[in-house]
Amino acid sequence: MKRLRVLAFAKFQAILTALLGLLAGVLYSFGGLILDSMVTLGWIVSDETPGLSYGTLLAFGALIGMPFIFAIIGFVTGIIEAILFNIFSKWFDQIKLDFLERKLK
Repeated sequence: MKRLRVLAFAKFQAILTALLGLLAGVLYSFGGLILDSMVTLGWIVSDETPGLSYGTLLAFGALIGMPFIFAIIGFVTGIIEAILFNIFSKWFDQIKLDFLERKLK
């Protein structure tokens, strides 16, 4: 029966979620920049944002903050997942997959 190495799995989860955090940070930062630019240019009207401002610049902190926060959450959940997997995998049979080779015509 296979067991997961807890810290190795947690590091793997941290890296994956940090990449997702980077993607989320890019979408948040550049999406906000585009929206604030459109408000400043008068192309759209919004009560939520005054347009380009100090807040727009601060939104680019998400490029650093979101991957960091996502990585911490991924590391903690990776530890929990690996521990739970190691506990519960003793109670269940292993999953077996059979692959059939299929020739294309």
